[in-house]
Amino acid sequence: MRDDALDVIRRLGRRAGQVLPAPRTAVPAGTSTGTPLGLGAVAVDARQAPGTTYARIRVRRRRPSPGLAEAFGFEAWCRGVPPLPYTSGGGQRRPAAISLGNARPGGEPPSELLRSIRRWSLNQGPLTGWINRCRQVHGDALQLVILDQTGFDLPWEALTLPPVPEAGLPGGMLGMLVDLARWFDAVRGGDDFPTDVAAPAGAVLGYFHPDMGSDRDVFRRYRHRPHSGIVSFLRSLDETAADPTGLVYMGCHGTFDQELSNLTLADVTWAEYHDHDMRLLGRDGSLVCLNACHSGRFLDDDGDGRQYLRGFTEVFLGNGAGGCIVTAGKVGDAEARELIRRLVETVTADPDRPVARALRAFRAAAHETFLAEGGIPLMVLEDGSFDERGQRNALRLLYSLMFQYYGHPLSTLHLTGRYADGPRAREEAEHER
Repeated sequence: MRDDALDVIRRLGRRAGQVLPAPRTAVPAGTSTGTPLGLGAVAVDARQAPGTTYARIRVRRRRPSPGLAEAFGFEAWCRGVPPLPYTSGGGQRRPAAISLGNARPGGEPPSELLRSIRRWSLNQGPLTGWINRCRQVHGDALQLVILDQTGFDLPWEALTLPPVPEAGLPGGMLGMLVDLARWFDAVRGGDDFPTDVAAPAGAVLGYFHPDMGSDRDVFRRYRHRPHSGIVSFLRSLDETAADPTGLVYMGCHGTFDQELSNLTLADVTWAEYHDHDMRLLGRDGSLVCLNACHSGRFLDDDGDGRQYLRGFTEVFLGNGAGGCIVTAGKVGDAEARELIRRLVETVTADPDRPVARALRAFRAAAHETFLAEGGIPLMVLEDGSFDERGQRNALRLLYSLMFQYYGHPLSTLHLTGRYADGPRAREEAEHER
């Protein structure tokens, strides 16, 4: 998140060789990230739908014969709609070009990334058709949870649904049309969906890297225990002496890498976080917001003899968080702060409004601005020069889609107000040390 968004665009604008994505290669240590094959349709009887009332989609890897491309398939259930049996086909190969981690220096130009996602969406006809049938049955009340077990960085929030004019349903990106949540069964290590609605209430426990100190301004109205040192912050997560905590917020830098030891958040490795019990989360079920680049990405790793997806979402959910808001790529600082401001204002204005719906509203507002600025641009203007403004507009939309929510779709957040000036000032001074 250190790069200025305009500088990102300029680098993305280097025309030669950027229109098509580069082949997937190993990521060098210490860096930050992000063949046509007919697999044939696979239809397997879906298992009994899990005991939940929201619509749910399970996405699993499809492992073809040795030497063939990696692929995925999906199965889905929704009350009042026939289930979608596990389905995979030629359009479900691992799509390296659509990861939101590509919205970074060296990745695709933002307009080309959006077009790649749109083409990918066209290949998911069985799923988008099924979701539209759910929309026809449940209307705006539809809630959807996606349990993605692939580790393929699939941008479900950006999945484009076709319109259904005869039913009065508009088309558009899934995360702007439906209350959408993701899930990762970190506790049991299986494929269960969330069953418990979380309603954390209390203060904010925050960590702020010096580069992101201005994030504190978002929480001035609320009771807040800020930290500028990561050691004291982690110590606070392990303790339960403080009053209830509704939100755990981290504003910092993150890195993603193909080596587990190089997955970091505030310069602390995945394994170091894994060592902490974070008893505060287990007690309060707090919502965790990791406002850091790549905080929501997963690495498929078997270095300790057990192969599974590892990431910071898994660590915090596994320690009892009531939900997690994380990022799928490298997010611009200004856009991240705007999301947090809008999210906090929206959720706390009505504590009964689910976090998933607040995020949907944020994405929808970002999309309206995107359309007002002209939508997906060409890379060149009439005079042949690079359309820097149009690409910056597309990048802002991608930023809004990078924020992903893991949790129950009905979970809420209630932040408590601040103390009187004297105790508050003493408290903030204490936690600054």
